[in-house]
Amino acid sequence: MVASFPRESIHSQFHAVHTTNAVVMVPPVDFKFNTETSADNEFQTSLTLPETQVKEKALAEFNQMVELLRSHGVTVTVMDYAKNGVETPDAVFPNNWFSTSLDGEIYLFPMACENRRREVRPQALTEALIASGFKAPTFHDIGNITLPQRYLESTGVMIMDHSNSTVYAALSVRCDRQLLQEYVDAVGFREVIYFDTKMSSGSPVYHTNVMMAVGEGFAVICDEIIEEFERRRVLTSLQKTKDVISISEEQMGQFCGNVLQLKNDKDERLIAMSLSAYNAFTLEQKSILRRHGKLVPIDVSTIETIGGGSVRCMLAENFLPK
Repeated sequence: MVASFPRESIHSQFHAVHTTNAVVMVPPVDFKFNTETSADNEFQTSLTLPETQVKEKALAEFNQMVELLRSHGVTVTVMDYAKNGVETPDAVFPNNWFSTSLDGEIYLFPMACENRRREVRPQALTEALIASGFKAPTFHDIGNITLPQRYLESTGVMIMDHSNSTVYAALSVRCDRQLLQEYVDAVGFREVIYFDTKMSSGSPVYHTNVMMAVGEGFAVICDEIIEEFERRRVLTSLQKTKDVISISEEQMGQFCGNVLQLKNDKDERLIAMSLSAYNAFTLEQKSILRRHGKLVPIDVSTIETIGGGSVRCMLAENFLPK
């Protein structure tokens, strides 16, 4: 069941604030090819490298990303929890198990793979946030976190347009329609637009945030994989307030949809993306994106190849008050 909390606890101001200058990141201490998630994540590729080398490369990419974001004026909280003998190969993608709000609320979400549920560590997250100068949050569960029958993997599956109080979501095993509606109703978004996808393989996309991203004034979307009738509805909604950049399925495979608009300590807009995504965008597409922020390409090639997620997946937005 959804935890009981008043709808007014998430005031309308939250939905007007779309970008944040703070993020939470988790180092890839147990990083490796996750066979559990590979069942429906076609973006993962197993490399013939020793696990120790994979971890070293992934950790180097992670540290470089933290330093680069901080150099651009973004507050990065690193949640580096102690190992407890239980491996968490995908912990570097924390945006799948929690989300934050302006009034100090954190929502925890049920994840589909058992070894990913081990990542959910509210106490470690609280300690890291307090150490970074944020107030201790209040936690709420969406659905059954420990033994779920249905799944909703947070901002991996829900693309939130805070400016227009709308959530976009591609339905899949990891995005249950009923849980999605329960969360939207509880938090107070005005509209949820869900849709079905079909990649060239015939399978649905595993996470919405690999096929689309929404900024304050732009959207990136691989609309060709959305069923035709639903595609018109999604594009019509986005085009009301956004510069819409359509990407191909091939570009989606280079993680062009897995980007995130942030702001820095000077309130300047940034768009974080992987180096592979940056290289895959056309010159015209990058020109449109630059209208909405400085492009910040980051080399996370090991993490995105083996993990099947990229820069946006590594960033859990932090809207919490200081």
